[in-house]
Amino acid sequence: MQYRIDYADLSLVLALVRGGTLARAAEILKVDVSTVFRSLRRLEQALGTVLFDKSRAGYMPNTAAQLLAQQAEQAEKALDAARLGLEHGREAVSGTLRLTCTDSVLHGLLLPALARFMPDYPALELELTTSNDFANLSRRDADIALRLTTTPPGHLVGRCLGAVPYVLCAAERYLAQQASDDPAQMTWVAPDDFLPNQPSVVWRRQRYPEVQPAFRCNSMFSVAQLARAGLGVAALPEFLVRQGDGLRVLEADLPGCASALWLLTRPDCRALRSVITLFEELGRHIRLPSALGGNG
Repeated sequence: MQYRIDYADLSLVLALVRGGTLARAAEILKVDVSTVFRSLRRLEQALGTVLFDKSRAGYMPNTAAQLLAQQAEQAEKALDAARLGLEHGREAVSGTLRLTCTDSVLHGLLLPALARFMPDYPALELELTTSNDFANLSRRDADIALRLTTTPPGHLVGRCLGAVPYVLCAAERYLAQQASDDPAQMTWVAPDDFLPNQPSVVWRRQRYPEVQPAFRCNSMFSVAQLARAGLGVAALPEFLVRQGDGLRVLEADLPGCASALWLLTRPDCRALRSVITLFEELGRHIRLPSALGGNG
């Protein structure tokens, strides 16, 4: 009769994969080293196969051990989810969701929000991708999108999380070196032609038609990083400008340049419990900053 692997076997393999040695695995399992050694030997004999390559450096898992470790991690997450569900008196949210957003939204808004609530959902897995188009959801490459837009595509459904004004800013150390306080006389950092209708690009061409940016980037997050490094002035979504990060706002609430943050999904996804949960949590935890105002 074929040997039936139980949770203790999976825990043993996972501890050895994570620990790399008998001693570290024993610490993880809270048993002595001899117990780990005998348990592994018994498991390998029952399976009729070697799971680890032993050397002075430790225990190196082979393909079979790696597969068992993956199953062990899934079982571990399922147990954590069940425990959490019992503690909170609700069914655990599980599964894998694919979320897409721009890199500026990822770093400026999404990551701080995820850090606040994702530990409460150990069985929920997120696959994050950065992109500037809506095609991801249309091609079913993603389930949820966070997008800066004032006109979300009609084939998607969702909610607006708030207005996103733009500000003109530059690093304090850069401004200290300038002979003039006229932005038209300064070096500019701007998006390249990947988004010719990006709000900051449209605004700059109208407000400062004579300006030719010296630095062009393929993402707003990169534009912000160059401005923060002291390379020039840039028009940025306000959430990328934080108090104490060395940037001074020269002009606030740039006219005709505002956008909005939308949380979107496909119609066929909106009834999924995992999507509903993520919508609720993101809506609760994403924090758009209040108006900074000009201080220059």
